[in-house]
Amino acid sequence: MKAFKSPGKWLVGMSADIVGMVIATMADIALIVDRKGVIRDIAVQNTALAREFAEISDWVGRPWVETVTLESRDKVVAMLSAAGEAPADQALATDRHVNCPGRDGRDVPVLFSAMAIGEKGSIVAFGRDLRTIATLQQRLIDVQQSLERDFSRLRHVETRYRILFQQSSEPMLVLDGATQRVVEANPAAQQMFRRQGKLVGRAFADVVEPGSRATLERLLGGVSRTGRADDTPIGLLGQKEPVGLSAFVIRQGSGLNFLIRLSPVKLPDRQDVLPAGKANLLKLIDNAPDGFVVAGHDGRVIAANAAFAEMVQAASPEQVVGLSLDQWLGRPGVDLPVVTANLRQNGSVRLYPTTLRDEFGAEIDVEISAVSLVSDGKPCFGFAIRNVAGRATSELMRPAAARTVPRSLEQISELIGRVSLKDIVRETTDVIERLSIEAALDITGDNRASAAEMLGLSRQSLYVKLRRYGMMDAAPASPG
Repeated sequence: MKAFKSPGKWLVGMSADIVGMVIATMADIALIVDRKGVIRDIAVQNTALAREFAEISDWVGRPWVETVTLESRDKVVAMLSAAGEAPADQALATDRHVNCPGRDGRDVPVLFSAMAIGEKGSIVAFGRDLRTIATLQQRLIDVQQSLERDFSRLRHVETRYRILFQQSSEPMLVLDGATQRVVEANPAAQQMFRRQGKLVGRAFADVVEPGSRATLERLLGGVSRTGRADDTPIGLLGQKEPVGLSAFVIRQGSGLNFLIRLSPVKLPDRQDVLPAGKANLLKLIDNAPDGFVVAGHDGRVIAANAAFAEMVQAASPEQVVGLSLDQWLGRPGVDLPVVTANLRQNGSVRLYPTTLRDEFGAEIDVEISAVSLVSDGKPCFGFAIRNVAGRATSELMRPAAARTVPRSLEQISELIGRVSLKDIVRETTDVIERLSIEAALDITGDNRASAAEMLGLSRQSLYVKLRRYGMMDAAPASPG
């Protein structure tokens, strides 16, 4: 502390009242203590601080050491001793953190410093409120403890992960999401690729067969969007048979990594190998531009070709296996039950118009032809799905004025489940109207004037309806 150089020159003549006001203004709380350490007067600048003390109104006349907590009494004794023994021109004693009992049972922290004044040996103790600093310190301690708990929990999680990763009997690798280089590899993976040299730091594509690298690229691209991909056969260097590759996304800050799991692929028995003709047919279906799907009796996908995976924006056909076909069809809970009900009843469905919705919500118009079949003694369904976007999807999707009108109520019943009730009612009305005109022409011997009068129509209205239903050539003009 730096003291005034000449206080006697400029502060001469100050009264005791002015000095008292200065002392009271300098501190949140000020105490005047006599030689024996008894409080003789109190000045409180901070009234909020005064309300925190338990018995501040009773402090006058009591020893100062009795107004603080037990652990702070030695500090008060030390301050009084130092202030009493110091020369008058010496600086203030060292600040001491003193706790005073509070009203609610909590201690009130105050930073006191003391100095002797006057000829009677009185001591003035200046106190500053430390509650704000104490609160901040407590918050800092709480945050630090919370961080330590979080770090401890993360260390436990990382330890468990390391144990599972290292002890897994299946080869597992972690790839960097941006470079697709191997970041970590467990002992099983290192053993699997022992002939390929060191794995960590190497691009994973370097240990993949050239013919499978495009599949790997598509797979990882799909995983970054969907979060995971199930077993996909892929060829690896040094491996006689393909292995199944599963991939999962691991988020790390703003970036991502891939967790790769490799597992053996079960090859079919020789008796299950198809003849060349059947194998070529399956190969044709798998590479066809139209989507082909085989689903179980519950509508869940058993197998699908690449075209269907592309339609629904899936990374690979294997990714849609096990999912319900209903989640992609235009009207969830409507289209698939209608188609499967017709399949159970009739065995096949032809050119059913609907829409197909991909993983991102985009829709395209499609036509579905389906057949019911039995595989391994269990019923299942085969679906051929054709993209018809850009043209009328079917005769039933055209405007009423442009499509052929059904000729009987039996044909009307075939529309159930394919078009809305409003369209069915309009079709039914058209059928009844056409049948009535045919009956009137038959009764009148194809006399259009008489038929129009019988139906309550003008001749012009009858001609319009005949032209609409394509009956102008069927009914010759009447002589009248």
